[in-house]
Formats: sequence, C-alpha cells, structure tokens
Amino acid sequence: MTNKLGNLVLDRWVEGDGDGNILASAVDGNAVARITSAGLDFGDILNHARTVGGTNLRKLTFHERGEMLKALAQYLMEHKRELYALSTQTGATRGDSWIDIDGGISTLFVASSKARREMPNDHVYLDGPFEPLSRNGTFIGQHIYTPKLGAAVHINAFNFPCWGMLEKLGPALIAGVPAIVKPASSTAYLTELMVRRIHASGILPDGALQLICGSTGDLFEHLNCQDTIAFTGSKGTAEFLQQHPRVVSQSVAFTAETDSLNSSILGPDAIPGTPEFDLYVQEVTREMTSKAGQKCTAIRRIIAPSGIAGELVKALAKLLGEIRIGNPANKDIDMGALASQGQRDEVRDRVDELSSQASVVYGGEEDFDVVDADASKGAFFMPTLLHCEKPLTSSAVHSVEAFGPVSTVLPYDTLDEAIELSRLGEGSLAGSIITNDNNVARELVLGTAAYHGRMVIINRHCAAESTGHGSPLPHLVHGGPGRAGGGEEMGGVRGVKHYMQRTALQGSPETLTAIGNQWLRGADQRDPGMHPFRKTFEQLEVGDTLHTDPRKVTLEDIEHFADFTGDTFYAHTDEEAAAKNPFFEGRVAHGYLIVSFAAGLFVDPDFGPVLANYGVDNLRFAQPVNYDDTLKVRLTCKQKTLRAGTGYGEVRWDTEVTNQDDEIVAQYDVLTMVATDEQWASVQ
Repeated sequence: MTNKLGNLVLDRWVEGDGDGNILASAVDGNAVARITSAGLDFGDILNHARTVGGTNLRKLTFHERGEMLKALAQYLMEHKRELYALSTQTGATRGDSWIDIDGGISTLFVASSKARREMPNDHVYLDGPFEPLSRNGTFIGQHIYTPKLGAAVHINAFNFPCWGMLEKLGPALIAGVPAIVKPASSTAYLTELMVRRIHASGILPDGALQLICGSTGDLFEHLNCQDTIAFTGSKGTAEFLQQHPRVVSQSVAFTAETDSLNSSILGPDAIPGTPEFDLYVQEVTREMTSKAGQKCTAIRRIIAPSGIAGELVKALAKLLGEIRIGNPANKDIDMGALASQGQRDEVRDRVDELSSQASVVYGGEEDFDVVDADASKGAFFMPTLLHCEKPLTSSAVHSVEAFGPVSTVLPYDTLDEAIELSRLGEGSLAGSIITNDNNVARELVLGTAAYHGRMVIINRHCAAESTGHGSPLPHLVHGGPGRAGGGEEMGGVRGVKHYMQRTALQGSPETLTAIGNQWLRGADQRDPGMHPFRKTFEQLEVGDTLHTDPRKVTLEDIEHFADFTGDTFYAHTDEEAAAKNPFFEGRVAHGYLIVSFAAGLFVDPDFGPVLANYGVDNLRFAQPVNYDDTLKVRLTCKQKTLRAGTGYGEVRWDTEVTNQDDEIVAQYDVLTMVATDEQWASVQ
C-alpha cells in the first residue's frame, strides 16, 4: 500500500483518517503517495498557530526572525538532493526543479536580508516620519506596524510545490505570524518532504509552521479578523473562498494570485535581424516550455507587429521543434510532463476552445515523440503555438488560459492596438516589452502598466543579466490587478507588511518615543553625563543629547572652503551675483561647510566606542548662513540597532544646527557604528 502523506499539526506528524486519494506520477502514472486530512481538528490547528506559534515568534525581533530564516535556508540548501530526486515525479526537469527548489530557498535568503538591513532589531516597525498635529509640538502622530495576532493560511498551487510555499512563508515569519500551509494535492508529496526537512531542522519555534495535506475541512469556519489568507490558484476558487461567510463577516485579509493571460509585446523596431527579435523568440520559447508552460507568469499572448508576424511564427516553430520532450530525470530533456493527466486533458480542452478563433501553426498533436518515457502513461503535452488574425475582435484569446506549453500570436498595426490587446487580458501578473526604442518602451508602459503587477523591459543592453519575463523576484511585489487576483505577495518589506496591522498612534513625543524606540523631536533630551561618543552601544540611551558650544562663520572661512574644495559657486564667491538670488542677501556659507563645522563641534576626537561614521540621511538646509552668523549643534541619540554577532550596533543621531537666533539652518541624521561592551573591552 502506498504511503500516506503526513500532516504536521500541533508540532507532530499525523496521518489523516481513511485511505485517501492516490497521487500519481506525472511521468509514468504510477502511484507516488496517498493524501487525506480527514479527522483533523482544524479549530485546534488554528488555535495552536495563534497561541503557540504566534507567541513564540513575537518574542523575537525582526532581526532574530531574519537570522532564523537565514539558518533555515542554509539547512535546506544542504538537504536539497532528495527534493530534486522527488521533483521529477511532478514532471519537472532539472532546470524546472532549480527554479522551484533553489529559487524557493533563495526567497528565504532575501527575506532574511531585507529584515536585517531594512527593519529595526525591534518588535515595532515605524511607517514613515512622525506627523506634527499641534502648534507647539506636544501632540504628534506616528504610524506603526505590529504583527497580526492570528495565522497566515497559505493555499498554494500545484506548479511550484516548494517555491510557492517558501515565497509566502518568508514574509509571514519575518512579520511574526505563524503559517498554516495547504499545498495543491497533485504535487503535495514534494511540499510534504520539504516541510519534513524544515521540521527536522528544529530551527523554527513550536507552532510557527503547520501543514495540511488534503482538504481544509472546516478551517475557514474558525477564521477571525487577525488571520490572513494568501491564495494561489484558479480565479473561480479564489472567488468562492473570498465569499465564504466567515471571510466576509470577519473581514479576513485575502490576497489572491489567480489566472493570468500574460502578454509580451515586441516593439516595431525589433525586426528580424535585430538582437531584440532573436531575444523575443528565445524568451517566448523559454516561457512556453519552462515547467511545461505551467507558470502563472508564462507568456500566453504574443503581441507582435503584423508586418513580421509570419516570420515570427516561423522562427518560433523552428525553435520549438528543437525542444526534446520526455522523462525529466533524463539530463538531455528540455521539457518534462504536465503535473497530472487530468491537467493534460484540461489543456487539450482549452486548446480546442482557442482553436475556434485561432489557427494552430505548430504542435497540437496527440501523437508525438517522447524520450525515455511512455507517452500514454505520462502527462506529456506537445508545445502548441496558435495564430489569431483578428485579435481585437476575438474574445477567446483574451479569456481562455491553457495552463501548459501553449501561446497565441496576436498581430498589431499600431502601438495603440498593441496597448489595447494587452489591456484585453483584463489584468495580469506579468507583462514584458522587448524593444531597443526607449520612447516605444515608455509609451507601452504608460499605456499598459495599470493592467500589470510587474513589467520587464528587455533589450540588448540588459538581456544577459535579465531574469526574463516570468521570474518573480522576492525583492519586488508579485501579483496583479483584475483577473490576476488583485493582490500582492513578496515585495521585500512590502510583503512583510501584508501580515501586519498598520496603526496610527497619537500622543506626546515622549510617549511615542517610548513605544517606537526612536527619539522624536519634542521628546525629553537626557544629559548623557559625558560626551555620548564615549559611551558603548549598551551604555547609550535613546534621548542622550549633546549641546555644543557656538562657532562663528567668517568670510575667510567661506573663501577658504571654496578654494580648498573647488566649489566656487557664485553664491559663495561673488557678492553682487549672490545678492541677485531671491534666496540670499549676499554671499552665504556652503551647505557642506555647515555640515563640516557641525561635525567639528560635536565630534569627540579620541579613540572611543564610536568606530565609524557611515553616512548622513535626510539632510536639509532650512535657511542660508551668512558670514558672521554663529552655529551650534544639538546631537541626540535617535535610534539604536544592534547587529548581533558583529561587535557593534548602528546608532542614528538626530542632528539639528541652529544660528545665533535659534533658527534651524540644517537638519539631518548622522549614522555611526558603535562598539558593544564586549568589543570595546577587547580593544582597549
């Protein structure tokens, strides 16, 4: 009897009741596993995620969660060989599996890096600067993000059983929200194996990840307003789930990535013989055959100039004819099988629908050569290219998706027609433009961007390093409007925010400083008892403030700075010309002279815990400084971010330069690296 897949619930592996359904190999039709979730208590699963998983994750800072993901990604990279071996049963070639397995693991690395570089080593994420709300500054506003206190329910598609899980999992765990993963049944055996490795690593805290192999039962009946659903699959299923009474009544956050008739537009300049034409042929062929066309981002509509459509069809047919189809375990194979025979039959039906308005110009045959496999037992499908002569009046090519190695050529006469054809898809995950004419690229982007979640513009200059039309990147949002689902996933910190609640706080600067661990102007300034540069990272406190002695700016200072730096801009060197400037009354000090003098006023020169100055943020010059003006500085420890394991932390200093009338002339943040107690003790 074929083994049943396990369900990871309440931090232990359990089998569902009964025999379950058979999952067959896409290559030979033999049974791979059985799947069932019957008998699970889905209310307990949700409760465990919220009370155990969420509690454990929220104890960690964003940086600690990032380190956790980095460790997990490294562990999975060391245990991926068996994943590759099993992946062939889904119909995936070695290259397909690399996208799914290594690509999925890489999303964890990126999420980890984003958390540690762009988020604080804290439990609260500040959203933008504070908002002044009162005349005297005693009442202000600040937006913050905190983790939702529910679970992230991830319902994934069959085409990427590893990547589809990990690209959602990374942002959720960084946010501090536990995940309940429900993979599509047909390829769930590969997801289950990866989750077994994740669980065996012991890296994630209890309750952070649970897995349901099979139906979700009454899971949705137990959802509440703190839970989040991220769905990838068909538009029909997404709409059905979005209308669930509990989702509606509890306003459960629902992100959907659904059907998408993605288009790629070939610019009118990209005629045969140009690098762009060749790039286009290669890109379309790769998108049609990678993962056997089973990608939600694959090119379904080939929008090309009508004058070269015939030559494009010939070029595509030639390249598609070189594709070797067969057993994906064979290293010489270019394209494997669809995920199941049911999926193969579904694609055949969709091609029949498309054929009512478009002609099959390559493929479409049921009898074709398959290498190292029996076509009758597997789920193989021949790459199929169609051509629609009147795409503006043909509805099927803009509404029917054959989720396999199938695409249709749609000719256009003008850029306006190309734009209209792209829009007729009614929203897509990914679009691409291949042109070497930047004016054409701009016109097409402005005309079509509103209908796309992501667009890539490829030409001879970036093609070698481009990730191509259909590769979502964890740095950028992934999703799209309209029929593509209307949601977004990944996107670096943007993806993390999907699992958090944004809250507008109102209160005094001192109170909001305490909540956000970032000093806000108007909050208390503390006497550090010594120069703050003499304090280690641990000794420094947010609010520690240095007020400097004043320094007079002379005309000789301005002239020397101009001569020494070579910055002889007229406002600093020509009294008559400077006086004509509406902003100045005469010669003024250089902005960078002001910043330099400020540093001279607040810097402690001796060797100390401050290791380096590595930048200035948000520099603004509020008003000019004339010669004979006097400058002084207020330097306040604004924010501390420990870099665990490095021996230092980052300290951000709120810097305010004022003149003799206490008017602000410059404001900025100084960024320094400050030694920890241990590091400082080791170097003294």
